[in-house]
Amino acid sequence: MALAIFDLDETLVAGDSASLFCRFLVDHGFAGDDFVAGDRAFSEQYSAGTLDMRDYVCFQLAPLAHMSTRQVDALMPVFIKEYLAPRVYTDARELLAACRAQGKRLVIISATAAFIVRAIAKELGVEDVLAIELEETPVTEGTDTGYSGEVAGVPSFREGKIIRLKAWLEEQGESMDGAYFYSDSMNDLPLLELVEHPVATNPDQSLSELALSRGWQLIRWPAPACAAPV
Repeated sequence: MALAIFDLDETLVAGDSASLFCRFLVDHGFAGDDFVAGDRAFSEQYSAGTLDMRDYVCFQLAPLAHMSTRQVDALMPVFIKEYLAPRVYTDARELLAACRAQGKRLVIISATAAFIVRAIAKELGVEDVLAIELEETPVTEGTDTGYSGEVAGVPSFREGKIIRLKAWLEEQGESMDGAYFYSDSMNDLPLLELVEHPVATNPDQSLSELALSRGWQLIRWPAPACAAPV
């Protein structure tokens, strides 16, 4: 079965889901206003190609340190409804539906925490998710666990996406034959160069120029009309 692999942020969603979640935490009283400024500083590092993903994950999870994973999961429906769903590109939903109709297997691969990506994937009707897995640690005397702030295993970021994807392919008995990969970012260049059909989707300037020079498919979608905060 041919794969249709999708990056998430700025590809399927007009915005960065991790940053939107940080805004959600501030708006709902789980973090102070300076948390957004801290997230913005990390975003600048991401754009510059200097981000240490483990440092960012530790930062983002700090406000959740006292919560169990069940309590965190309970936050997600409100986050998805108010902050995320309004930012999904209409064309993205249509493309996902078209890929399903063509019999492709849909995969979202993202450098965002897995609990966020899985909630978004559920909204989009995508079952297969590769995202940053998190270490869990006991938070009570019972069986509840919470997020320690550490990454578990290889983070699905830059070359890590290829490592995680290859492991998943072996586990699932799938192959890259005829695979498509949709992404907006030069951070995903290693995986774009690996697939048979790279698609620069809402690309940043650097990826747009590269896609044009290499004859890759390039698509841009109009931003959804939404009132969700950035």
